[in-house]
Amino acid sequence: MTDEPLIHDPQGGLPRLRAIMARLRAPVGGCPWDLEQDFASIAPYTIEEAYEVADAIEQEDMTMLRAELGDLLFQVVFYCQMASEDGLFDFEDVSRLMVEKMIRRHPHVFGDADITTAHAQTENWEAIKKEERKGKEQHSLMDDVPRALPALLRAHKLQKRAASVGFDWPTPEPILAKIDEELAEVREAMEEGDKDHVFEEIGDLLFVVVNLARKHGMRAEEALRAANAKFERRFRYIEQACESKGIKPEDKTLEQLEELWVEAKMVEKKTV
Repeated sequence: MTDEPLIHDPQGGLPRLRAIMARLRAPVGGCPWDLEQDFASIAPYTIEEAYEVADAIEQEDMTMLRAELGDLLFQVVFYCQMASEDGLFDFEDVSRLMVEKMIRRHPHVFGDADITTAHAQTENWEAIKKEERKGKEQHSLMDDVPRALPALLRAHKLQKRAASVGFDWPTPEPILAKIDEELAEVREAMEEGDKDHVFEEIGDLLFVVVNLARKHGMRAEEALRAANAKFERRFRYIEQACESKGIKPEDKTLEQLEELWVEAKMVEKKTV
């Protein structure tokens, strides 16, 4: 049975959270919803919570970030509780594994390796990860790139793995040429009227754009998030401009909406 005094200890922190999680999963007196969950059912919530952490950071809202980090931590505690019930591992096992990994991957901090720049550390980190993968049963560099990652981020990681063995363009210029080529193939597919072909070619185009971002040391996922935020900001301006005149956006023509869009861009430039 869970430790009742710990559950009610306002200073309990992480031990209290773990005790509460154990109580929620208790066969007697626990929460029916929590008891019904398994690893697969919780995974979508974990992804959602991670995005909410990123959103709080993007908004520079530290109060929100504190709350969202708590939600994300709860996901970890939830997994560890379920694993403990099945005799697989527990929170301490996960913590110890991470401690060992961090020490192993920072030989310049916890050992005598000579690494003085962030770039050198990044290269060394990747080299250590490559050695770690040799100890696993893998048939391809691509084996442990999670399929559940957002598509743009996964494309970045796949390309990075391929680049580690030299399968990569040396400069961004050939990538620009490839983008032109893929865009022409999208147009060709559209002229054919073949939706499946259009679908395939748009995917190819996106993949190459990810490569261009990667070659510039950027993540296309983050670039698109920024573009989304910019679009949302400008469209909200259009909505507000329409509302101030007592009309709705759908009451205006496309040309009129475009004029408001340009106006929103000009307002943004003045405030920068």
